[in-house]
Amino acid sequence: QVQLVESGGGLVQAGGSLRLSCAASGRTFSTYTMGWFRQAPGKEREFVAGISWSGGRTYYTDSVKGRFTISRDNAKNTVYLQMNILKPEDTGVYYCASGPPNGGYDSWGQGTQGTVSS
Repeated sequence: QVQLVESGGGLVQAGGSLRLSCAASGRTFSTYTMGWFRQAPGKEREFVAGISWSGGRTYYTDSVKGRFTISRDNAKNTVYLQMNILKPEDTGVYYCASGPPNGGYDSWGQGTQGTVSS
């Protein structure tokens, strides 16, 4: 069992930045894939970004490429999502997720709200 706790959400104007953090415990953090998902009001949860256990590979949905950066610090059991040039359509609840190296995510945090005003 793994526990994931997100932080760093808030309200920001369009063009601004937010940095999300996710602290993990209860699992060997450095061996697992980590990811960020988001859910906008009235929409399904969608994948935003993922990072391999070593940090050597990163993945992004097309709409955030060039604006968001996922990173991890295995010594601190923490994964980050740096979000720049934010747009109103980036608004939503952002969830941290963890999963085994062979694919999929099986643990989720409670989410943190990110709101971008126009």
